[in-house]
Amino acid sequence: VLHRTQGEGSAMKSRVLVLGAGFGGMELSTLLSEALGDEADVTVIEKGDAFVFGYSKIDVMFGRATLEAVRLPYRNFVKPGVRLVRETILAIDPVARRVTTIGGTYEGDFLVVALGADYDLAATPGLAEDGYEFYSVAGANRVREVLPAFSRGPAIVGISGFPYKCPPAPSECALMLHHTLAARGVRGAREITLVSPLSSPMPASAELSAALVAAFAERGIKLLLGRSVKALEPGRKTAVLDDGTELPYALYLGVPKHQAPQPVLASGMAENGWGPSTLRTMETRFPGVYAVGDVTLIPLTMGKPLPRAGVFAHAQALVVAQRITAEIRGAAATTITLCGDGFCMLEAGEGLAGVAFGDFFHEPSPDVQVTSIGKAWHLGKVLFEKWWLTPWGARRSVLKSALAIGSRLY
Repeated sequence: VLHRTQGEGSAMKSRVLVLGAGFGGMELSTLLSEALGDEADVTVIEKGDAFVFGYSKIDVMFGRATLEAVRLPYRNFVKPGVRLVRETILAIDPVARRVTTIGGTYEGDFLVVALGADYDLAATPGLAEDGYEFYSVAGANRVREVLPAFSRGPAIVGISGFPYKCPPAPSECALMLHHTLAARGVRGAREITLVSPLSSPMPASAELSAALVAAFAERGIKLLLGRSVKALEPGRKTAVLDDGTELPYALYLGVPKHQAPQPVLASGMAENGWGPSTLRTMETRFPGVYAVGDVTLIPLTMGKPLPRAGVFAHAQALVVAQRITAEIRGAAATTITLCGDGFCMLEAGEGLAGVAFGDFFHEPSPDVQVTSIGKAWHLGKVLFEKWWLTPWGARRSVLKSALAIGSRLY
């Protein structure tokens, strides 16, 4: 058991357990280190060996970056008061704020669940056997290996269910596939179809959805909305949709069904299949227990959940870090709440990108604006990616300043 440790004085240090080192977990532990230093013992439990920036997967898929180039090894993550434990989590007890791993048991005064979402390939029969999911790091790398050999027949970018993280990714995949095939001179009559269970490509923004629909039409990409892929039949090379429609494919690129990690589901924390959080505070119903990032399901008044995106995990981590810091120091935390400001970058291929930004908590629906798609925003996307993947230090600070200047210019 990770016991409470004695500080330099007589006071006992507060213990914070952070489960997961994705966007939310890394940002949270960094903020706690900056705010508290050695005043608290922060333990981050993560089974992986490196962070991979979500935007980078599209670059890996389409051969614009190697997997090694977009990995940020956790061994480079060194912060005062923070200890990273690379172990697989087996069980979570939110009442006792206790976590069991393959290596032992850990307890905390605060527990933050930032384990992200898992992928349930088995929920879509045939996907693992004859399709290529591109949401995991390994999956994106496999797509990279098979794309050069694809030159004929129909391609499907299919979504197996909702909710899923990174809402623009399926659209980006379809647009980038078009660009890649066109650059190789094999686009021709190769049909590309995007199958989505949503009513529009990006429900949070009617303007961005309209721009995407226009982009698909211009590039000859077929869009099927309000449909999800139920199964693949490898013998017939056929995708079966939830309404019984059958689509032939030579290449299937899939967004698998998402689910909360099994330890969260088994812990008694889950509601509606996900780790619940209070909208503004990220607290769960268990005292001292928070949840941030893709593991959460935060409903908006429009009937859809807050998008699962790194920018929101980042903002949620900031709120939790401030609330934990306030509680440790005996200050009031009631005024520290989450705002709905966020943005979403979209890769359009051909060296182009766009950004949707605004207030996602605006009622009755998010108030989101869209920039014109252009090369400047693609450069901004590249800079944002480099900032996140750069080890902590002076160079990272310079990149952050460049991003701030660029956002004001455009």
